[in-house]
This record gives sequence, C-alpha cells and structure tokens, in this order.
Amino acid sequence: MRTTASRTALLLTALALLTAGCGTVTAGSDDADPAPETKDRAHEVAEAWDGSPAADAWRKGYYPMADAVQPPEDAFHNEDDKEAYGRQNFELRGDLPDSKQREGKVTWRNGGSLTLPLMGAQEAYKTVDRTDAPAPRLVVTGAKLGETTLVTSRGPATVPAWLFTVEGYDTPLKRVAVKPSKLPEPPIGPARDTPSEGLWELNRLVETAADGRSVTVLAHHGSCDDGPAVDVLETDGSVVLSGHVVGMKDGPCTSDLRAKKVIVELDRPLADRLLLDAFTGRPVPQGNPDGPSGSWS
Repeated sequence: MRTTASRTALLLTALALLTAGCGTVTAGSDDADPAPETKDRAHEVAEAWDGSPAADAWRKGYYPMADAVQPPEDAFHNEDDKEAYGRQNFELRGDLPDSKQREGKVTWRNGGSLTLPLMGAQEAYKTVDRTDAPAPRLVVTGAKLGETTLVTSRGPATVPAWLFTVEGYDTPLKRVAVKPSKLPEPPIGPARDTPSEGLWELNRLVETAADGRSVTVLAHHGSCDDGPAVDVLETDGSVVLSGHVVGMKDGPCTSDLRAKKVIVELDRPLADRLLLDAFTGRPVPQGNPDGPSGSWS
C-alpha cells in the first residue's frame, strides 16, 4: 500500500533521478481502455469538479501552467552555465531596486485582467538563487521591472516580471513578479490507499503544447515495473489524468520512487478546462515545489 504521505516523502529521490534524464512515453485517448481501477475514480473526480464553485473560482484566478522563471533567450553559452542554472546557483554582484509599486496586473490575451500583490526584486531573486555552493555560478548584476508572457489556466497572459541582468548574456533572466491565486477548496478529497498496481499520484505538469492538444506530465513508478502510464478522461469542463504503472514484476525491489515524462494526447485543445489528478482530486501541480518557481498547490 502507498499513501500520499509516503509518496511525498520519496519525492526528493524522484527529483534526483529526473535530473539524470528519464525518457518519455506517450499516452492518449486513442490508446487501450483505461485500467479498470482508474476508470471509476476519474469519473468521480470529473463529476465533482464540473460546474462546481471551485471550478468557477479556478477560472477567475491566476494559475500559471508554465515555469515562472525563464532563462535568457540565448542560454546557455556553456555546460557550466547550464549546470549553475539547473542547481539554482547564482551570485549577486550589484544592487537590486526597491520598487515602490505594490501591485501588478495580469492581462489575458482573450480578455480580462486581475490585479495581484507584486513581489519585490529581493524576494524574486531569492526564489531563483537557492543554492550556496562553489562554482559554477551565474552572476546577476542588476534588475528592472518589466513583463513577460506566460501560459495560464485561462490561456496566454502578460504578467509583471523582474528582468535580471546576467553577466555574459544579452537578454535577461525573467522571474514572474506575482504569485498564483490561492487554490480553491477541492470539491472531492484524495483517493484512499490504493494498491501500487492501481492509481498513483502524478508528480507535476511539465508542459502544455502550444496548440493545447497535448500535455506532458511527470508520472511516478517504482523499481519493479515497466514504467508509468497515464489514462485520460475528457469532459466539457475538465481533463482527468489517472497515473498507474504497467508490467509489475516479482522479485526483490528497492523502495525508491521514480518518475518519467509522459506525453498525454487529447481529443481537443485543453483550453480553459481543468487538468485534474485522479488520485489527489486536485489540479495537477505545475512546477517543482522545491525549485525556482514552486507550484501553486
């Protein structure tokens, strides 16, 4: 049996494995029928969210579906710089501005806007520079307030961002300067303990395709299986993803939790439909919670 708590406790192991590269598999609605143990739960989650007050609140909020930190356009010049960025190892050689602006506006391309508290330059920098380690490091020499574009749950948006000048690069590193809205109270709780060959919690959303016709997620699996699979249930209001493993094997197994990228093909664009995790009953989180742009969940 695996519980949400035990999965969370093993998350750091999974993240360490991810940095070494873990391959990608593709799943979609034209694959084989969903595993029987995931099908009923997916319908329960969809029915709970579709048309709910929580879904309405979600569609009025700001929930990024892409990384809040964007490297310079010409990154990276060498492997040392790439390593420094991946390890979040920076060095500040200059002053950061103390902006008197306390609010920033998110403006959606398809209409609508939302005013949110603005993150200061110092706070934003601390979310980027999270490691105090020897070289290699990326050197930041200053910053100014600007904006960037970002994919969100309501489509592309223009958002305030701190533009950090990085030594040796012609374009800035951008860090979104507003925090996501608070997640509404989910209308359904997490699944109870399930066998490891049944429903598994997803790790996070990695990417949404530009046309919205596919999403890439990190899905968990163990050491004695052939890897993860992700079933998909699409409704008018949501897309429910059910992670599970395939090819369970007998024999001695290690207890480490692993993760692999899975591309999930959709019948139609995701648009403003909620992307939900069948196990947790919550929207699939975006971003590494311990990384430069932690998830809103």
